[in-house]
Amino acid sequence: MARKRKLEKDIRCPLEYGLDVFGGKWKSRIVCVLSDGPLRYSAVRSEMANVTDAALAGALKELAEQGLVQRIQYEEIPPRVEYRLTEKGRSLLPVLQHICQWSGSFFKEESSLELARCQRCDYRP
Repeated sequence: MARKRKLEKDIRCPLEYGLDVFGGKWKSRIVCVLSDGPLRYSAVRSEMANVTDAALAGALKELAEQGLVQRIQYEEIPPRVEYRLTEKGRSLLPVLQHICQWSGSFFKEESSLELARCQRCDYRP
């Protein structure tokens, strides 16, 4: 059976591009998790307890294809792979921190739930 080609993305403004790159449920969280330095897949997975392996692997692959994350495979036995932010990925951190601040400010107006302190930015509930 022939594989279907993905449709070309119809991105018409910088915001659409940005949301395509770091939007979605998992990609921005992965970038934040990697902000402290390189991590192995299992360490990223343990930081993101509610993600499936398939979703995490797919998001890491997309982030690598988009140049935000570098996948480093070491020639060792047993095999070892680490993920780290690229310069492009690190440049996204202030943007995500602002989004975290904004979300924390307005979430409490719409929900009775309490957000936990973000471990990777300066948001304090």
